[in-house]
Amino acid sequence: MNTLPPATTKSFPPSARLRASAEFQAVFKGARRLSSPQLKLHAHVRADATVPRLGVAVSKKVDKRAVGRNRIKRLAREFFRHERGHLPPGDYVLIAQPGASKLGNDELRAQFLQLFERARSLKPAPPPGTMPATPGASERPASDS
Repeated sequence: MNTLPPATTKSFPPSARLRASAEFQAVFKGARRLSSPQLKLHAHVRADATVPRLGVAVSKKVDKRAVGRNRIKRLAREFFRHERGHLPPGDYVLIAQPGASKLGNDELRAQFLQLFERARSLKPAPPPGTMPATPGASERPASDS
């Protein structure tokens, strides 16, 4: 009889990943930007989000070889998997900058840690508008005082 292993809090299920281009664009539009020398983190902390989700972008400008790009992505996902329980719910996009492929694994982890430490203190953005629109407000004349 096959039994599934117990679910751990350090898993990285598909629901914790950003995949669609529209999801990435939404993060870029409303995110706070945090940076280190070779990495940038776009953090879009939302009050309506339930879990932290991660998207990783490593272009060919960072490393022409797929092996180098995949190493950075693998390390980013692994570090996020361990840290996501400590992050506020929202969407995060990690972008590697040129020079990141020349760093060793420990140096990359140190930069990931620096960015995610700063992201922990982010507060959710307030919902747009604080009060509902008053019906007919645009039809009222302005006061003369």
